[in-house]
Amino acid sequence: MDADLVALAEAHGVATWYEDWHRKRKEVAAESVVGVLGLLGVDATTPEAIKSALVAVHERDGLGRLPGTLVVREGTGRELPGPGTIELEDGGRREVTAGIPADLPLGWHRLRLGGQDITLVVVPGELPAAPDTWGWMLQLYALHSDHSWGLGDLGDLRTFIGQSGRPGLILLNPLHAITPTLPVPASPYSPSSRRFANPIYLRIEDTAEYRRADPPLRAKVDAFKPATTKLIDYSRVWQAKRAALETLWPLAGEVDLESDPELTDFARFCALAELHGANWQEWPAELRRPDSPAVRAFHSDRIAFHVWLQRLVDQQLGAVNEAARAEGMPVGVVLDLAVGTDPAGADGWLLQDVLAAGVHIGAPPDAFNQLGQDWGLSAWRPDQLIETGYAAYRDMLRRIFKNAGGLRVDHVAGLWRIWWVPPGMPADSGTYVHYDPAAMLGILALEASRAGAVVIGEDLGTVQPAVTEGLERMNMLGSAVLWFTRDWANPEQVFYPPSEYPRNALATVSTHDLPTAAGFLVGEQVKVRAELGQLAGSVADERAAAELDRTRLRLALANEGLITEASTDDEVVVAMHEFLARTPARLITASLYDVLGELDQPNLPGTFDEYPNWRMPLRLSLEQIAADPRIERTAAILRNRDPKESR
Repeated sequence: MDADLVALAEAHGVATWYEDWHRKRKEVAAESVVGVLGLLGVDATTPEAIKSALVAVHERDGLGRLPGTLVVREGTGRELPGPGTIELEDGGRREVTAGIPADLPLGWHRLRLGGQDITLVVVPGELPAAPDTWGWMLQLYALHSDHSWGLGDLGDLRTFIGQSGRPGLILLNPLHAITPTLPVPASPYSPSSRRFANPIYLRIEDTAEYRRADPPLRAKVDAFKPATTKLIDYSRVWQAKRAALETLWPLAGEVDLESDPELTDFARFCALAELHGANWQEWPAELRRPDSPAVRAFHSDRIAFHVWLQRLVDQQLGAVNEAARAEGMPVGVVLDLAVGTDPAGADGWLLQDVLAAGVHIGAPPDAFNQLGQDWGLSAWRPDQLIETGYAAYRDMLRRIFKNAGGLRVDHVAGLWRIWWVPPGMPADSGTYVHYDPAAMLGILALEASRAGAVVIGEDLGTVQPAVTEGLERMNMLGSAVLWFTRDWANPEQVFYPPSEYPRNALATVSTHDLPTAAGFLVGEQVKVRAELGQLAGSVADERAAAELDRTRLRLALANEGLITEASTDDEVVVAMHEFLARTPARLITASLYDVLGELDQPNLPGTFDEYPNWRMPLRLSLEQIAADPRIERTAAILRNRDPKESR
């Protein structure tokens, strides 16, 4: 690659090479680097353009100006090029001469220096240690009961908390907001907005308006309840719930649109989407910016309706958290933060000034996704985050932590770098764009500490050591998945014994993107991926590799005295959870898919319509799950472990 292009890429945090999942150097094609630089507003299409852009970089650096945001850890200072004034978050002022003092309080402050107005964030050095506890990893939509309307809802979640063996936490799939149009996408990881919640999870009968309704109106609402289907039909469920909520809407009373402008802006997007379609990029030109005169002049009763829906979800999530506190759960509800949003959705419209237009994020090839991944999601522009004081990132975190005792950060490596795929290129032709981890991780720690919440990073796949080390330094938890916790440098790829699991971790058997316990034991993942053309190698080789993995796992369990050669698959699944109970991991979660013997994994990465991702309900109802002895058996294994003995 041309040396000037390499220098320009490095100046803008764009990788020209990376280590693949085998830890081997992989060069990035020049056209990929040029494409990603273009998404950052840097023209690198010709040698002349590259030289001009490099000159601009040198001129920028020569000015000696500070960045738009400075992040310092609590108890540390920083040198400054001259005197300035710090305006504290609480309204106080500090005059500084040569540097930022080490005794500043945690929080969001302003530094005025040399004509610059800089966001100054003081972040914790680390979070308090997470408690030792266990819980359930739950795909909420997959629950179903006599009361739910076609998918699991927040009422089902509240019920499950009280009948699931006294867990310390419940880890959920993302509950992020959809665009309220049809069709409704199934994936919870492709939301319209990460700042607001999905009203499809509302329990209609738990709303105050339903309770106030007279019997004829209640009967009218009840009639909208959809029939059960084999696969979850999100569009049908939303149509039914929307009709029921519109019927109850006249009972809602006056809705305040002034107290939360960001919520009102989101509701305005929803109302406009109902008129002009889900993709704001296809709206009339005058409506494509949220601050345009045409948008500000837009008024509709539907804005108040969508504000009301969000407040209903907020109330019901609050009730779930109250139930968790009543049960004495030390962590409670752990929400999941998707790595990005649909570029055509609400955040794509409202936050377009801090998002990279046209980019899709994903992941390079790895052992389970050998063709790479293009998730079709938007990405923060790192330069714009810095210039805007990370306000959009901060505000997103605050809204999520309002109703969470913990947060799982999907693809937490994205706080350091994210795989960007330029338009028109395949997933394996992208490259990494780097972020400031001190800011991304520090702000996450600041908002988590203020909420008293636990942070779990999903640090699986191709992850740099800096990610694991950074999480450990901040006392955040990583992820230890049984399938992956092995010595990859050893030719035998042996599974680590429980004693070698990390302490600061959430330990699980599997994840939503990987085979279930029962599926792993029968090679279901090879069968399905072969049928769908998702294998890079031959079917025979994949089957042989899967059989070898099963042999290795059984050996690890046998070495702990948990199984014998005669053990059945059901007994092996129990042994997997006993194995996790012996680890020192602070948090352990069991999945209903594993405990109940489900073969089908919730999501098969790399597929869309070929596999029913996110649409498969559990085979047992919530009422049946409550009576299933496997639930209490697993709960007893995890509840009665002694973390001190397992360290």
